[in-house]
Amino acid sequence: MSENQNLLAEQRRALILDEVRRRGGARVNELTRRLGVSDMTVRRDLDALARQGMVEKVHGGAVPVFEASTHEPGFEAKSGLELSAKEDIARAAAAFVAPGTAIALSGGTTTYALAHHLLDVADLTVVTNSVRVADVFHSAQQVSGLRADSATVVLTGGVRTPSDSLVGPVADQAIGSLHFDVLFLGVHGISAEAGLSTPNLAEAETNRRLVQSARRVVVVADHTKWGTVGLSSFAKLDEVDTLVTDAGLPAATRAEVSEQLRLVVAGEPEPAEPAAAAEDD
Repeated sequence: MSENQNLLAEQRRALILDEVRRRGGARVNELTRRLGVSDMTVRRDLDALARQGMVEKVHGGAVPVFEASTHEPGFEAKSGLELSAKEDIARAAAAFVAPGTAIALSGGTTTYALAHHLLDVADLTVVTNSVRVADVFHSAQQVSGLRADSATVVLTGGVRTPSDSLVGPVADQAIGSLHFDVLFLGVHGISAEAGLSTPNLAEAETNRRLVQSARRVVVVADHTKWGTVGLSSFAKLDEVDTLVTDAGLPAATRAEVSEQLRLVVAGEPEPAEPAAAAEDD
């Protein structure tokens, strides 16, 4: 079967990882049929995922690596996963940002994608504990010059995590003294029982401060984050106003989420509010 040239290697590997996790394993011949690529391509992709610690290779295929609740992948390991979903989510979330507002962006690869969509929004004040997010705005200003309406970026201090977030007492104190209109929060895991969670204890406390300082909390998370539980919970679902996710979220989960908060599925229209029943004469 001919190679599928429409998929980048990162996109293909994200699809492979999703298939392995969803089914508990996948065989090379099954993946070649689904993706329309050669055995050699799939094997190279599995080798790359195995090197990142995402899958374990077995004879004829791969099985998922079941991570401990304390395992925290680095930014680079996460940045190649669910690329198209993160881009769709970022585009949808950017619609929530109005010129002249004060927003916060937590650390994470999805908030990093979102930052790129906010570069042309005028007069923003951006509070972030993400070195990567701050670099997006800084790099853009170096290339295009500092306009009068360029974003003002407040980067908290703190100790750097594997995901390039700044956490700890310095970050917590800085965030606790601020107030912002909307927080865009990337998460390690989200579930009905555990709420929002992370494997990093210090990051959990910093995220709590972010949630407490925001008038409105928007979680940006692709469908693979649902059902994942990290070591420390830092917010309940009822503390979240909106979840922006992708079309991979199952229908049953969508119904469960919609009972507790506003659900926005990137690329899909929001369901209309049910019309009020007419009163009997």
